Amino acid sequence: MTTTDPFPGFHVQAGKAADGPYAVDITPERAGWGYSSLRVLDLPPGGSHSLATGDSEWIVLPLSGGCTVIAEGETFELHGRESVFSGVSDFVYLPRDSHARIASGAGGRFALTGARCERRLPARYGPASAVPVELRGSGNCSRQVNNFGAAGVFACDKLIAVEVLTPGGNWSSYPPHKHDQCRPGEESELEEIYYFEIAEAHGNEGIGYQRVSPSGHGRGTDVLAEVRSGDTVLIPDGWHGPSIAAPGHDMYYLNVMAGPGAERAWLICDHPDHAWIRSTWPDQAVDPRLPLYQAPAGDPR
Repeated sequence: MTTTDPFPGFHVQAGKAADGPYAVDITPERAGWGYSSLRVLDLPPGGSHSLATGDSEWIVLPLSGGCTVIAEGETFELHGRESVFSGVSDFVYLPRDSHARIASGAGGRFALTGARCERRLPARYGPASAVPVELRGSGNCSRQVNNFGAAGVFACDKLIAVEVLTPGGNWSSYPPHKHDQCRPGEESELEEIYYFEIAEAHGNEGIGYQRVSPSGHGRGTDVLAEVRSGDTVLIPDGWHGPSIAAPGHDMYYLNVMAGPGAERAWLICDHPDHAWIRSTWPDQAVDPRLPLYQAPAGDPR
């Protein structure tokens, strides 16, 4: 059964955001905000899907498998990857007011990260070799960030999107931070979606935990959730973090952000009670399990 009703809460469990062909379909209307969207599309071998981009720009990002994307009279071949834990993926940018077709010979799972926007930029291919892989934090706050759609890395009008990988037992999205006010040069106003995949271990499903606490602005978002593969957490406002990976289970999350600001920037404010943790990082080594992988060598075009 499909639905387009708004979500009853900020933690949306796997399957509860499904609509039509999408395993996850989060629109601004369903989230109750103005800009950020996320769709997750499962295609069987030989499957295809057509979409109209409407008033939003989109990035097609393989989570597993590869695909062909036809848009704006061009054909883009995405090599993709085996899984989010195996490597960096290439991707395709789709402009607003366009149509696209996604097809996969072997099948796969594909994220469509979206944002309502005004400018119509050209359709483009993003090679995996051009994705900056950043190691952030240290000690048990070590994590890996794949900045494929970060501001200053890949040109979009409103959309900001990155991937974060947290080794089992570590905390990421920490110290808790927020971006729910427009304060030029200090903080951006950005809605955010977290989409999770948790690695299995010894045949057991993985779990993690996500915290969001009220900042005194917006909707008073308050979440303490046990998250599993396919879950999403919506963050219209509030201090978000930590994201906690259970020991033995690496955690992946895809972050999708957009907001009303004229400047496309990720400017955050740390929670004043926990910001001190950053001062301890220079004295600790980065978790030796990181990076889980690097971007492949190649011509970034």
